[in-house]
Amino acid sequence: MRDLYSNIGTALALVPAVKTAAGEGPAIDTHGFNRVAFVVNTGAIAGDGDFGVKVQESDTDQSGDFTDADASVVKSNAPTTLEANSAYKLGYTGHKRYVRLALTKAGGTSIAAGAVAVLSDAQKRPVA
Repeated sequence: MRDLYSNIGTALALVPAVKTAAGEGPAIDTHGFNRVAFVVNTGAIAGDGDFGVKVQESDTDQSGDFTDADASVVKSNAPTTLEANSAYKLGYTGHKRYVRLALTKAGGTSIAAGAVAVLSDAQKRPVA
């Protein structure tokens, strides 16, 4: 069996918490890696919470420079409205150095959610 642990990097993409508004996660620097995927997990939804998630990209880590990644560079099994107690994956195949997740809100009260970025195909191994 190959050692996955030494060949991937991880970064917090959405702080796990009860979310009541739309918001963005921190910038994820993909430097040194050729691939990135996000793992999103959800918990309870209150008040018919209608939340979604999308990938944003940028050449810088400045918040105002991020734009929504084109659908052609995002692979996702996340529905438009996230469901309670679920897990989803989103893959980014674009070429921008920085990526992040954005939680969207179309209505309702709240959702418990969090996410992690998994960086792979490292240029230097083992990954610290």
